[in-house]
Amino acid sequence: MTAPGRGPTLRWVDEPWDAAAPGVLALPSGRLVRGRGLRAPLPPGPLPRFGVHLTGRPIGPLDWDGCWVRWPDFRLPRDPDDLRRALAEAWERAADERVEVACHGGTGRTGTALACLAVLDGVPPDDAVGFVRVRYRRRAVETRGQRRLVSGFLG
Repeated sequence: MTAPGRGPTLRWVDEPWDAAAPGVLALPSGRLVRGRGLRAPLPPGPLPRFGVHLTGRPIGPLDWDGCWVRWPDFRLPRDPDDLRRALAEAWERAADERVEVACHGGTGRTGTALACLAVLDGVPPDDAVGFVRVRYRRRAVETRGQRRLVSGFLG
């Protein structure tokens, strides 16, 4: 693409996640997002370019860009608008960057956020938890409140 009076517009495109790697969720649009638990060692391979971290307290410095959503374990995010903003950015960036979503264990909060990303990607809200449980982790989205968050994410 060329802007008038300028040279070509270049955009950095990452090598995508390996779709078969553990924790990588393929959304219907083809975007790949990695979910993981922060307690586990960092998986081998390329680093994310952007991360959404869902924890009660900020985590230390990382080697990639990211944002923190204050979200205590087994609860809901303290500010749902922060979650919406973070996931909207993650969804946009996942089109051409490696994006990861992570909480301490990688199941409840991470699964909930991945289900919300699936909703953003066009999965019907009532189907999003099942979508993530089949394709990411069988026990993803651990609480009734987290399921309600997913079903009302766009509303």
